[in-house]
Amino acid sequence: MKTKIIIYIIFLFFTLYNYSFSYDLKLENKINKNLRCLICQGQSIYDSQSDFAESMKLVVKKKIESGMSEEEIYSFFKIQYGEWILYDPQFNTKNFALWLLPILVFLVGGIIILKKFGVSKKRL
Repeated sequence: MKTKIIIYIIFLFFTLYNYSFSYDLKLENKINKNLRCLICQGQSIYDSQSDFAESMKLVVKKKIESGMSEEEIYSFFKIQYGEWILYDPQFNTKNFALWLLPILVFLVGGIIILKKFGVSKKRL
């Protein structure tokens, strides 16, 4: 009976340990996929094999191990390299025009197309 309890405790310990490790790995991968490699054009540090990306991966791993949250890690990299380092930038007053420009272009283009090719009252 005591051996079964010990075996259950060991299995429980390894299950919980593996769960916590996989969670940190998932968080690390998520952060690595959202950080842009400055050496490789258009690649995240997750996809890149450059020395810069490898060093950034180590920094991310150390920050997670030290207990920093995802937002704190993103803030650290934004301070070091600017907001361009993130693939998913936050909506703020600095990039307000960048977020609204595609919508404005779409609306203006739609209005031009409707006026140019739309059914006018004169044809009816």
